[in-house]
Amino acid sequence: MPDAAVAAPVGHVARERGWHAPAVIATLWFAVIANGGAIVWLWLHGGGVSGVHSLTDLWTSLGRVTGLLAVYLALGQILLLARLPPLERLVGFDRLTVWHRTNGKACLVLVLAHVVFITLGYAGLDQVGLSAEINRLVSDYPGMVAAVVGTALMIGVVATSIVIVRRRLPYEAWYTVHLSVYAGIVLAYVHQPPTGNEFTANAVQLDYWIALYVAVLAVLVWFRVVAPIRAVRRHRLRVEEVIEEAPGIHSVVIAGRALDRLGAHGGQFMTWRFLDRRRWWQAHPFSLSALPHDGRMRITVKGIGRYTQNLAQLRPGTRVVAEGPFGRFTAERCRREGALLIAGGIGITPIRTIIEELPPGPVDVIHRVMHEDELVFTSELDEIAAQRGAHVHRLVGDHRDPQWSHLLSPFHLRELVPEVCDREVFVCGPPAMVSHILASLRTLGVTHRHIHTERFALAS
Repeated sequence: MPDAAVAAPVGHVARERGWHAPAVIATLWFAVIANGGAIVWLWLHGGGVSGVHSLTDLWTSLGRVTGLLAVYLALGQILLLARLPPLERLVGFDRLTVWHRTNGKACLVLVLAHVVFITLGYAGLDQVGLSAEINRLVSDYPGMVAAVVGTALMIGVVATSIVIVRRRLPYEAWYTVHLSVYAGIVLAYVHQPPTGNEFTANAVQLDYWIALYVAVLAVLVWFRVVAPIRAVRRHRLRVEEVIEEAPGIHSVVIAGRALDRLGAHGGQFMTWRFLDRRRWWQAHPFSLSALPHDGRMRITVKGIGRYTQNLAQLRPGTRVVAEGPFGRFTAERCRREGALLIAGGIGITPIRTIIEELPPGPVDVIHRVMHEDELVFTSELDEIAAQRGAHVHRLVGDHRDPQWSHLLSPFHLRELVPEVCDREVFVCGPPAMVSHILASLRTLGVTHRHIHTERFALAS
């Protein structure tokens, strides 16, 4: 990468915001809870409790409320899935991931409960067996076939989210299945207005329900369609150069206009789409390895699968669509004067940019790799470290070899950085390595609020 893009000014990123994050988060939670309460009120107003006079009525009523809440959580799942930049910056990618996973499981439980309760209730009303009632629901009730397909799609999304399945699926297949949640929710809507007691008897309640869908659709259109198109026209991104940093590791230098308006900070990532014949339909997240400067920025990728290996073949001039930046793994979270940054392998990518924006104070960088040829950015890190008086420690060795098994143990961390308990700690790397380091830090007494992690998982 050109020197000008590497030697970006070193300084602390501004922390002041035009709003207070806790207050905004509290407001969002209030809106979520208030709308949830409104949905429960719809159910109560439609006889959710007062209309229950038998076990059959109870099953039907429970089926109605679980269906309403399932759709509400599904709409929220869309917003969590959509990677909305304001929400990402406010909450952080790690917390959103937890919310997304928890909400998805709760949504699926409610969907299945809705199916079971409604079938039991309607079978009791019709005084027929479950199999006969299922056949009747599918054949006689409007929109029910679409609802069945939508439910199947939601189950597929949750199934592919299970960690062991996610690791065995190609990224493209996982991404495609997750996009199907949009179709699932639309199909679920088809059977609601004509069959829901809450909507057939009250036009205002139906208007409120439709407004929820319209609001979610408007947010999606703005942030997933309009904003990216505006960004494409504003920044005119293109591939300028592809550089081999080490065997199997390549940097892609991306040039464009008005890149300072991206507002990117060290440690953040963006979603990249390269508009050539082989890759135009795929979008993958990669961290910035050099911040925007003089009309250029950079990502650095390790080839661990077909997609990342083929990035080395990108041609200069290829147009690029980028969304973001995302993430709160940034220097803004540094509350202490000193910092310790620990990277495993290609996890050095966001660490490389965070160091440029840390506040004044002692800084140590630890780069842990299995083999010597995995070390990247050595000269850049040394240059940045020299500018701000930081220390860079490079640890090479296979932890499965007894002579290297002590690396990053509590004793070893204290040996490298005696003041580790007084530092703000940033950790980025493979999940197993991050977990090992977190255990070492906890043993040393480093508190949770001073540890910031990014479990580096590259697209294949």
